[in-house]
Amino acid sequence: MINGFHLLLWSDDPEATRAFLRDVLALPFVDTGDGWLIFTLPPAEAGVHPTEESSALPGAADPWLMCDDIEATVAELTDKGVEFTAPVEDQGFGLVTRFRVPGARTMGLYQPRHPVAYGLEG
Repeated sequence: MINGFHLLLWSDDPEATRAFLRDVLALPFVDTGDGWLIFTLPPAEAGVHPTEESSALPGAADPWLMCDDIEATVAELTDKGVEFTAPVEDQGFGLVTRFRVPGARTMGLYQPRHPVAYGLEG
C-alpha cells in the first residue's frame, strides 16, 4: 500500500536549493550521505487539473506549499530574503502567489479557502 509521497525538485544548483529548503523554509531533513538531503514535507494532498486550463503537459507536476495566513507567511519569507515573483491574488479557491527557489523554478504558495484533504484517514 502507498505509505508516502516523494517529491523530486530538479535543480541546476542543488547545493543552493538544499540550503534554501534547509535554512529558509526550515524543513527538517536527513543527510543520506555526500550532502544528499531528504526533507520532511508538510502534510500533503494532490489535485488533478485539466491541461486545457494551462500550458502544462500531461503528467506535469507543480509544487505548491500551503499556509493558514498568506500575508504573514509572505512577510516572514520576505524577511528571510525570499523573492516573490507574483503578487498575492484571490483566485476564489484561495489566495495565491509564487516565489523563486534558488537553482530551481518558482514554487507556489497558497492559502486555501476550500476544504483540505490532508489529515483524512486513508
